[in-house]
Amino acid sequence: MRGKKLTVWLLFIGCGISGHAQNVKTDAALNTVKLVDPKATKKTRALYLNLQDIARRGVLFGHQDDLAYGVNWKNEDGRSDVKDVCGAYPAVFGWDVGKIVDDQNIDSINFQNMKKWIITAFKMGGINTISWHMDNPVSGGNSWDTTRAVAGILPDGTHHSTYRTKLDLFATFVKELKSGLFGTKVPIIFRPFHEHTGHWFWWGDDHCSKEEYVKLWRFTVHYLRDVKGLNNILYAYSTDVFTSSEEYLDYYPGDDYVDILAFDDYKGIKSAADTAGFIQRLKAVVQLAEEKNKVAALSETGLEAIGIQEWWTRILLESIKSDPVASRIAYVLVWRNANTKHHYAPYPGHSSSEDFIKFHNDPFTLFEDDLPRVYARPKK
Repeated sequence: MRGKKLTVWLLFIGCGISGHAQNVKTDAALNTVKLVDPKATKKTRALYLNLQDIARRGVLFGHQDDLAYGVNWKNEDGRSDVKDVCGAYPAVFGWDVGKIVDDQNIDSINFQNMKKWIITAFKMGGINTISWHMDNPVSGGNSWDTTRAVAGILPDGTHHSTYRTKLDLFATFVKELKSGLFGTKVPIIFRPFHEHTGHWFWWGDDHCSKEEYVKLWRFTVHYLRDVKGLNNILYAYSTDVFTSSEEYLDYYPGDDYVDILAFDDYKGIKSAADTAGFIQRLKAVVQLAEEKNKVAALSETGLEAIGIQEWWTRILLESIKSDPVASRIAYVLVWRNANTKHHYAPYPGHSSSEDFIKFHNDPFTLFEDDLPRVYARPKK
């Protein structure tokens, strides 16, 4: 027995050494990833590498507030309109922390529940992205109150302390996103101050200068990363529609402050006649992202109420797949399902459900049931 035990013990040690060597190689590979946060967690780095890898062969599908509610239901554990229709959850789960000072966000989601759903999505191997429809910190109005505010919340501004308080609340929220016995930090794609090339938000075009926007973005990154110590965030820069690469970069805060280049587009996918500009925007963002060794994404899109039966395959999917460059976006996220008049994914009985199933079944689209281990280093 002694000899057998010794043999087993030596094999155990050998496996341990081999495993350690493999871990060292993996760590070295992950450490070469250049992110906004040099101290980003291993899982955050692995997620970034996997997003780059996935973009070469398919596109991840995402849906806003997917686990929280759908058409004619709310707060039902395990429920999802997307899953009800096609049998699988999205791969990407969108959330928003607007009104973080209150108990509920702008879509009436309780923040404690949101934390639970974000962790649930992470445990199933999904990806979480958070936007922030922040209330105007100067006027007290909502994010659509275009009272000039950006200058006022910069470090030398009159309302800077108000903005820091909001960031403190966000940092606390993110720090509580932990999973498992050892409190693994959940990686988050953070998409602040989005659609800034539009005029409808207080941080948007016409309401602040380009220099002010860049200063605000950079301060936000420095504060969350260096002061609050958040090291599980990928930062996504997301415009509205644009006409050129130069226009897309008008407010760009710099390569050292952005991990993901993205844009929101509800205009270019309303019909087959609209898609030429949409495809060109996809192509431009992918080209810029690849030049900068970043990830490209379509961070918001969709057709409200989906009045075209074959919208999923004939317009959205065909547009993305039509160009070899444009197709290299990592993910596409459609907006929320609030009710029968305001929804962007199908629900059971919807006229586009059959087409959505074809969309799900296409090898190019990736849902939760298609995901690789996105929080481990991708296999080459």
